[in-house]
Amino acid sequence: MSKKATRQAYGEALAELGAKNPRVVVLDADLTKSTKTNIFQKAFPERHFNMGISEADMMGTAAGLATCGNVVFASTFAIFGAGRAFEQVRNTIAYPALNVKVAVTHAGISVGEDGGSHQSVEDIALMRAIPNMAVLVPADAVETRQMILAAAEYPGPMYIRMGRLDVETIFDEGTYEFRLGKANVLTEGKDAAVVSTGLMTQEALKAQKILAEENIHIRVLHMGTIKPLDKEALLAAARETKFVVTAEEHSVIGGLGGAVAEFLSEALPTKVIRIGINDEFGQSGGAWELLEKYGLCAENIVKTVKENM
Repeated sequence: MSKKATRQAYGEALAELGAKNPRVVVLDADLTKSTKTNIFQKAFPERHFNMGISEADMMGTAAGLATCGNVVFASTFAIFGAGRAFEQVRNTIAYPALNVKVAVTHAGISVGEDGGSHQSVEDIALMRAIPNMAVLVPADAVETRQMILAAAEYPGPMYIRMGRLDVETIFDEGTYEFRLGKANVLTEGKDAAVVSTGLMTQEALKAQKILAEENIHIRVLHMGTIKPLDKEALLAAARETKFVVTAEEHSVIGGLGGAVAEFLSEALPTKVIRIGINDEFGQSGGAWELLEKYGLCAENIVKTVKENM
């Protein structure tokens, strides 16, 4: 199975988009090589602006450019885009509902050796809480490309969360269609539903195969859009399986698991078990070592499903 980082797909999609739409403008906070906006920069230098290590200024500039009719992608690491520039994202971009896409990379603990100070595990919760803000997390490079193209057609603020690592290609470029607010049922099963996002979807699919060998069949539901949530797909999963497990590279507080639990507790009370970071900061280490340490792996999904059968 091929692998590509979602941030790489982001840079390539921006360049593709730039050729189609002259109103697309890209900003970056002195991380052009890491966020891969250097691909767009090379193709359209007149529409790429390196704002320096100044995320708050970058968000204000993005808002100003959006008021002039531009489609603006403001790019940086997740810890800075959602954290350092929170007030500007909230008050300057989301409050007036401007057409700015806050596109962040290096989210979650898979940043690895950079340690807890650079591992954003609260950003989905922060962005979900802001009115007008849509929140998207792709599973692979194919979905990232389609998500970025779709984002340019969406007339409002978005938070798009990408990672650092190469991840497995899950979707077929020729057949996959990203739809804002719609989940993807990747496997069918009635014993449990695993609702996943980001790189945890590849782990959910691995878990599905392991469990199937023991005659345990789970529904894997990939949630590329966390806000707005696909309530119809969640209701179907809750009705048609025995319980729900959520899996995300984020705190269990306020992220995908929080969103699913909030919705189902009111709409159709269902047992929901959340896999994620358990209210603690990350540590420095190898990316895959950290993912395993914090239980963000197929083996822990298998264990969690079997314990709750």
